[in-house]
Amino acid sequence: MLKQRLQQKLLQKLSPQQIQMIKLLEIPAIQLEQRIKKELEENPVLDEGDDDDASQDDQDIVEDSNDQDEFSIEDYMEDDEIPSYRLNAQNYSRDDKNEEIPFSGGSTFSEHLSSQMGLHKLSEEEELLAEYIIGNIDDDGYLRRELESIADDLAFTLGIETAYEELHKILMIIQEFDPPGVGARNLKECLMLQMEREGLDDPDEQVAYKILKFHFDEFTSKHYDKIIQRLAITREQLKNAVEIILHLNPKPGGSYGDTQPKSFHQIVPDFVLELNDGKPELHLNSSNVPELRLNRTYTEMLETYNANRKNASREDKEAVSFVRQKLDSAKWFIDAIRQRQNTLLLTMEAILDYQSKYFIEGDETLLRPMILKDIADMTGLDISTISRVVNSKYIQTHFGIYSLKSFFSEGMQKEGGEEVSTREIKNILQKCISEEDKRKPLTDDKLAAILQEKGYQIARRTVAKYREQLNLPVARMRKEI
Repeated sequence: MLKQRLQQKLLQKLSPQQIQMIKLLEIPAIQLEQRIKKELEENPVLDEGDDDDASQDDQDIVEDSNDQDEFSIEDYMEDDEIPSYRLNAQNYSRDDKNEEIPFSGGSTFSEHLSSQMGLHKLSEEEELLAEYIIGNIDDDGYLRRELESIADDLAFTLGIETAYEELHKILMIIQEFDPPGVGARNLKECLMLQMEREGLDDPDEQVAYKILKFHFDEFTSKHYDKIIQRLAITREQLKNAVEIILHLNPKPGGSYGDTQPKSFHQIVPDFVLELNDGKPELHLNSSNVPELRLNRTYTEMLETYNANRKNASREDKEAVSFVRQKLDSAKWFIDAIRQRQNTLLLTMEAILDYQSKYFIEGDETLLRPMILKDIADMTGLDISTISRVVNSKYIQTHFGIYSLKSFFSEGMQKEGGEEVSTREIKNILQKCISEEDKRKPLTDDKLAAILQEKGYQIARRTVAKYREQLNLPVARMRKEI
């Protein structure tokens, strides 16, 4: 049964301008430059340059025009005579030349493998199966899919009925291709294929091959004592065999050069910190961010329209409506950029004030425990705003370039009641592990005991958590022969 009823709700929704402001606050300096260039291309009213004298006049013109008549962009879009070129996706002239610029490039990894099929006598159907298997080999050189699944794909997509044995035969041929180890289905098979290709004449190579074939799990877990016992070898023989295994290539596909340039993450600092007579001076890095202003041509258009409003035609009103909409958008964008810069400076100045000793000396031991709430309380901003400001932002100091996130850490108290940063504890952990005897690496219990001797009351599970955050393996996995 359908019923009608009234219900009141309080909802908080973000306007499109607020959403864009949040996005502007999140992006770093290098992306802000790209965002401004995009806005300059899309909005003809927005222009580069510093024109403070005209900014107030432009503001008065826009507001005066808004008070007189109310137009919407929909009015401008109601055009009876739309030019045909505006309806075309590709509005090029017949006289335009469509010239493609050639570029040089080598063959791909798959093409490199396919080119080696000519060295083997394969039937037409076997070549088709080999091409399909090669197409399933990833960039590392591994065949991650099961042969049964490939057989099902061949049956459903190409209508080719084939058995597992036939595909396995083709795979054995592909595994003879270069680079050695290609076509392996797992790491163990990849390393064994490389050793078989090199030969097993040396006794140490034979031991290494046996380790891979019969004791691979013990090798990956570094249970070296079990391997010595089961193979009845000496520790020196094990050391030589492990050295041979470590020189094998776990990613044979990676040895084939990629012809396409790899992208690198370029860091452009958002802040620059300089020391002037021992006092830190903070600046926003605005070297690549242009000054923005309103284009005088369009503001003068509004001024002319305001002076001759009574004699304006319908076309003039439509044009002015469009210009006003673009002016409002440009005005908001300029204000949003200024607000972003002010918020960034306010937040970074609070961080600088909180960690003043650290930024002067550059000594990590002087870094105080600091969380987002501390900076939010100092600036009066919301914690989510502080989080957006520090996200993907960097500062250039006299002792290096650092992420703003690296200055935030939790705190704990030492025996004497002194509060220290967890980053200091992590540095001690990293130093202990780097200086340990790799034949007898320090366990988490021993690391906790060392920290307790230094006055840090910390449990073993907390040591394990900090070690994992530093991407350091457990003691057994750090063991060396």
